Amino acid sequence: MKTKRLFLICGFMTALAGAAFAQSDLQALTVVKYNKSESITVKQLRSRCDVYEKQMGKKLTLEERKTVLKALVEEKLILQAAQKLGITIPDSAVDQYFLQGLSQQFGAAGANISEKDLNEMIKNQMGITLDQLLVQQVGMNVAEYKLYLKNQLIAQQYVVTQKQNELAKVAPTDEEIRAFYEGNKASFVQTDMAKLFLIAVPKGNDPEAARTKLNDLRNKYVDKKMTSDQIIVQSKLDNSGYQAGEQILPKTEQSAAILGMPYQNLLLLFGQNEGFVSDLQDTATDYILVALVKKYDAKMLSISDVVRPDTTITVYDYIRSNLGQQKQMMFVQTAAQEIADSLYKPEYVEEKKSGAALDKLLSWGE
Repeated sequence: MKTKRLFLICGFMTALAGAAFAQSDLQALTVVKYNKSESITVKQLRSRCDVYEKQMGKKLTLEERKTVLKALVEEKLILQAAQKLGITIPDSAVDQYFLQGLSQQFGAAGANISEKDLNEMIKNQMGITLDQLLVQQVGMNVAEYKLYLKNQLIAQQYVVTQKQNELAKVAPTDEEIRAFYEGNKASFVQTDMAKLFLIAVPKGNDPEAARTKLNDLRNKYVDKKMTSDQIIVQSKLDNSGYQAGEQILPKTEQSAAILGMPYQNLLLLFGQNEGFVSDLQDTATDYILVALVKKYDAKMLSISDVVRPDTTITVYDYIRSNLGQQKQMMFVQTAAQEIADSLYKPEYVEEKKSGAALDKLLSWGE
């Protein structure tokens, strides 16, 4: 009986400790009330600190945690100011920004790929999901990271509306552009690339009909009865039953993954002459045709060369755009801090915890 009672007491004490921890997690550290009343809790601060610790590979000190708390307050102040002006960012824009960033990371920049395609590409390359990859890299899953991006974009948009006249004057000089090219000349290289024309017919419930449709389209294309442009236009009609388009892709494993073919097959395709049209490729869900429209050999790019074949953007334009974005981003960061400082007033920020009480709450895990 005594042993049983001891277990009950231990279980009760454990439950009390868990409840106390949960209550501590929910305590408000600061209340931001520029446009509405919003609390920043210990839990919210811990979540953001966990993200930074994962990215930095080390535990944050007490003073660093206080810095993160101040940054969260400033972030909420700017977001509330943006909300007061009615500034919003549609989810579609967040999705596009999200996909662009990750596509560049995986060598698929410029390719029109969906989140599903990206998830499959990551599974094939790394054996994990997109969710798992983001948790590893930034400590947030897809939904959490998109919300973080959305808040950042809203804050940036607010700062831009407040400082648009000054921002318009921020631009790199010709001297800065040419100096950047000279200092990074070795990185401006065009790898082997090819323009491909692709047609995909979903098998659906009738694979034989899909095969017949793709064979018919192939014959019309090869016999010059229909151009690639005509086939692409027709593919956009309701109930066309197929997809078609052109893509310029580098000779990489990532490109092979985008096309849904083994890398060895892509190498064989690059070895063909321009004008080559493949036989029907059989995948799990579609019949696919690939035509090699044009090949582009690898070369060093001069400052006046186009960055990507079939475009008009030169290396000079590319550097000017990127340097301009960097300068504007630095300006926006500085302006955001100035705006946050101007909003950080007692009437808008109520510090619920300070001194030793704040230090105690911020000393978790120690």
